[in-house]
Amino acid sequence: MKLSEIGEKQRCKITAILAKDKLLQKLLDMGFVIGAELEVVREAPLYDPMELKIHNYLITLRKSEAVLVKVEPCKS
Repeated sequence: MKLSEIGEKQRCKITAILAKDKLLQKLLDMGFVIGAELEVVREAPLYDPMELKIHNYLITLRKSEAVLVKVEPCKS
């Protein structure tokens, strides 16, 4: 499942990152590492961008970037 498909207030865990080059480095620098848990805090009115909580930080990510992050829902 892609991060862009996760709805508001849902938690998930990163399983893979499909980005390359500079975008991959940007995501890694922001804390998007395999195994990290995140929560979709909210989405903009037109669903782009989305606000995420990861490692106790709030980060805004475009859907075009979120589609490159594979996740699995957390069992909570």
